Amino acid sequence: MAGYTGRMTDQRQYDSLEASELFCGTCKQAQPVRQHLLLVLPTGNKYEYRCAVCGTPVGAKDDTDASEYNSILSGRKLK
Repeated sequence: MAGYTGRMTDQRQYDSLEASELFCGTCKQAQPVRQHLLLVLPTGNKYEYRCAVCGTPVGAKDDTDASEYNSILSGRKLK
């Protein structure tokens, strides 16, 4: 395949996906969601997705970006 650079490149494209709509069991349909930061950990941040209509938690996401944790330890402010 011309232009194919491997599976790892393809995987990186999906590392930073964020949900815009998820199914809400309370509303019984897909609804817009809001992302809330729950924890800042040495291994990355933990987020929760909540329904924008009723506030019910509908999903979660963990990232592996430890820059926020490291900046807190060093006393620097984030951009």
